[in-house]
Amino acid sequence: MIAIIVAGMSALVLSIFGTPVYRRLLVRKHYGQFVRDDGPTSHATKRGTPTMGGVAIILATIFGLLISHVVTTVQSSMRAGEMVWSFPSTSALLVVFLMAGLGVVGFLDDYLKISKQRSLGLRARSKLLGQILVASVFAVLALVLPEGESSTPASFHISFVRDIPWLDLAFAGTGVGIVLFAIWANFLVAAWSNGVNLTDGLDGLATGATILFAGVYVLISFWQWRQACPEGTQYANCYTAAAPLDIAVISSAIVGACIGFLWWNTSPAKIFMGDTGSLALGGALAGITIVSRTELLGAIIGGLFVVISLSVIIQVASFKTTGKRVFRMAPLQHHFELKGWNEVTIVVRFWIVAGILGALGLGIFYLNALPGLS
Repeated sequence: MIAIIVAGMSALVLSIFGTPVYRRLLVRKHYGQFVRDDGPTSHATKRGTPTMGGVAIILATIFGLLISHVVTTVQSSMRAGEMVWSFPSTSALLVVFLMAGLGVVGFLDDYLKISKQRSLGLRARSKLLGQILVASVFAVLALVLPEGESSTPASFHISFVRDIPWLDLAFAGTGVGIVLFAIWANFLVAAWSNGVNLTDGLDGLATGATILFAGVYVLISFWQWRQACPEGTQYANCYTAAAPLDIAVISSAIVGACIGFLWWNTSPAKIFMGDTGSLALGGALAGITIVSRTELLGAIIGGLFVVISLSVIIQVASFKTTGKRVFRMAPLQHHFELKGWNEVTIVVRFWIVAGILGALGLGIFYLNALPGLS
């Protein structure tokens, strides 16, 4: 429990004090946000605001995780009377890899937008290839690297609250299972990273929604740790997630890093996370759902990201098939802007929706944990 608190508080402190330092560097380099001319007119005032702030979130999260393990090492050593090292689990390191890897893809995208002063950064093909490369490496490592004596960070099963036995991608242990799991992981990474990216259209919206999502996973992963299946065995109502305590730790670090960043990102934003932050956070959320064995439940907990992504899909599909638009503008938050809603009103109300969906997902998780209901 102390490790979870230390990770969150360390990331919060690093983010809230480190972000303005990083912002001053961006201002000196003239790395400001490019704003599309066809967007809401109220966004014109955002032009030139420093972007690529996701770097601060990524670094604060990583250092929050490391500091928590340093504290755990000191604690364990004092109790044992000798040095007892506490290293991050394979699961946590893979989530960090996914977060940082997609952050690099987003950073390149942001840098090209700024340097060329256009809305297009990386070409769509290059951006997609970068996401596929990172997600595929994550998927393979999550299946082959050991976590303890008899488990790996991910499983071949598609999961809701636990692995669903009849949704097995392994095909009786054939090598096809790895390919199918890699495709599944790529879908999740693309869905979550693009979902957060599309949500990041108003000051603080994506940051606040991510805080709520990761906060729910602190509670879920902590409960999974308390009710973990003994090594090599399984019984009713236990959980097979390989390293749930460390997933709670990194989720807490993400919460802390995002809260610190939100201090500067709330309206009127002094800095934007950019694709650097949105792709990185989307990757982290995807990774957390995979290693916690709750991929489908995550779609409920992060329902706001899902709804906003669907609004874009519906808009594009409707326009291409009928020539008509369902919304005044997509993603959904811009539809309400064009209806005259104040930006802060939209953000707060969307946070409320995100909180309700997060609570719903958490309720489903705990309901499933009750004896006789799982």
